[in-house]
Amino acid sequence: MPIHEKGTILAFDLSATGEGVLQEVSIAGSAHTIRAEGHPAFGGTDSAPSPLDYVLAAYVSCNQVTSKIVALGQNIVLGEFTGRIEADLDNSVLVLGAEGNPNFSRVKLTVELETELNDAAFDEFVAEVGRRCPLTQLFVRAGVEVSSDWTNKVLARV
Repeated sequence: MPIHEKGTILAFDLSATGEGVLQEVSIAGSAHTIRAEGHPAFGGTDSAPSPLDYVLAAYVSCNQVTSKIVALGQNIVLGEFTGRIEADLDNSVLVLGAEGNPNFSRVKLTVELETELNDAAFDEFVAEVGRRCPLTQLFVRAGVEVSSDWTNKVLARV
């Protein structure tokens, strides 16, 4: 799929069927499906990742993809991306109906990324990735405490 010009809206169309806390989501125009089940704390049996697991997995993946997009636009060579997500969720709103925010209270992204950039250029690159990553901005704009710790690893020359 070609990269779209500024202002182009990408449409997404997913549909789901399920019962209880188990669901299968189909992606229109794709052979891919996603099976999700509520976390065991919410009645799931751990037969599939929870929707919360998928959100966090998507967050780290979105940062990796955005890194590649930013790097391509700036002619930056990237090597291996290794990421980790840690997050906190108070489930009392979801499970017990308590007052408050049902969202994650905190997400922390830790990344090791191989580049040829010096430290100053790497810091600028990371800031641009954060600015452009849709899921980083989704969390930030939802009021989640978002933090990240990126380490620049020297890319081995061949």
